[in-house]
Amino acid sequence: MSIDDALSSGGTAGPGSGWEDEDRELSSSLALFEGDEGTLELAQRRTLVALLKQRFITAHSHPKEWRVLTANPRLFRSRLNDQFLDLHLDAQREVAYKRQVVPEGGGRFPTLLHDTAWSREETILMVYLRTRSRSEEAAGASRTFVDRQDLLEYVASLRPAHATDQAGDARRAVKAIEGLNRAGLLVGLSSAARFEVSPAIDVVLPLERLQELLRWLRAQNEAGDPQVSSDDDGDSHLGSDDGDDL
Repeated sequence: MSIDDALSSGGTAGPGSGWEDEDRELSSSLALFEGDEGTLELAQRRTLVALLKQRFITAHSHPKEWRVLTANPRLFRSRLNDQFLDLHLDAQREVAYKRQVVPEGGGRFPTLLHDTAWSREETILMVYLRTRSRSEEAAGASRTFVDRQDLLEYVASLRPAHATDQAGDARRAVKAIEGLNRAGLLVGLSSAARFEVSPAIDVVLPLERLQELLRWLRAQNEAGDPQVSSDDDGDSHLGSDDGDDL
């Protein structure tokens, strides 16, 4: 479900609805519905919802929202702070995401986020994507591309020696590619033979975390198959059980 679909689910958007009306979006009036006491312009509200709904947004995936966000990041940081969230904005990689804040005295604030767990195969692929991204960046490339077959072969190369269900492992590898594509880390059609690696991989998986996961992968080749928490990089979870949608 797209952002527009999720936000218009309360009624059918039409030419007179004002939601997709560019003239309305440029209007000085902030009221979008009867009783509206919001203080954000339409474009700013769309951007705030995108930040809450998505794991992250990039200049490529959400160009309009990115422009609005970078025009006044303090405004959005304030709105997120009201919900015990903080805004992280990487201007160089053009990636923005929210993260749960922690009280100075310890403990936990109420949260709108939920932790998700990356499967073993998804974790392996994330390490591969992060490593490829670093390598391509060091070589001077501004974008990184990977082939589906290379991803599948990399997962297979790290199959533990005691693993005998090769067909099941192959299915899980395909599912992991689909999962990272839905998460936005692999950019392209879900059935594509080649993907672009989102610059968000460098933010979602910083160097310290990469090294930690590399150690974890080595250990897993001699152990079972637990899942890895994605920490606070999980989906926005506002009244929905399916993660990506509101």
